[in-house]
Amino acid sequence: MRALILRLEGPLLSFGGPTVDQNGVTQRMPATSMLTGLLGNALGYSHGDAAALQSLQDRIRFAARSDRPGEPVVDYQIVDLGQPWMDGKANGWTTRGRLAGRGGGSSDKLHIRHRHYQADSVYTVALTLDPPDDAPDLDRIAAAMLQPARPLFIGRKTCLPATPIFVRIAEAPSVLHALADEPRGRRTVAGPLAAWWDDGLDESGLAVAPHSIATTDERDWQNQVHTGRRILREGRLDPPGARDV
Repeated sequence: MRALILRLEGPLLSFGGPTVDQNGVTQRMPATSMLTGLLGNALGYSHGDAAALQSLQDRIRFAARSDRPGEPVVDYQIVDLGQPWMDGKANGWTTRGRLAGRGGGSSDKLHIRHRHYQADSVYTVALTLDPPDDAPDLDRIAAAMLQPARPLFIGRKTCLPATPIFVRIAEAPSVLHALADEPRGRRTVAGPLAAWWDDGLDESGLAVAPHSIATTDERDWQNQVHTGRRILREGRLDPPGARDV
């Protein structure tokens, strides 16, 4: 099978998860919903393209590892939604030369929230699509990652990548094999690396101390909420050393 190799590296990363009150959490591993949004953004999808995003999410199969876990950071944010420039009916921020009004609920109160990030992190992802021949296919997505329809970010718009996200297309028996064979990223920690992958893959000779974990990392794109519960496998991989760059 063929797999996209992606490198997620930046000053701040956010992998998404169910929001609890004002807390926008981040998971320990790249979330399926975050990867869907990343690929969808490269392809030019918008949040209104719920059916296309849902179809893309349903096809994603991936394995991910933490080359450098970084440090957790919580950003305390406060905004006065009663200010004139925060009027949801007024045009303000621009995207690709187009005026856009602020969405979300209406209020004239102070709004407080906490946004969680991982700072100075490096993650590597091996991703494929099932079925592989439906549109968009891996070649279309690879081309979009190289020439995205919009600027790419990793989880939130504040999380800009420090290096190109797309690395290459690899061939391997599974995404777990592709991830185990992919050399470490720059500034990787020593020793075996924490990793997560879809349940049901052949782990023999690859993973150290694999075990099952439950996660909620998928999104109901029609209603814009995280939902459901699925089982992933977690363990450690010991990939080869970093390529010369």
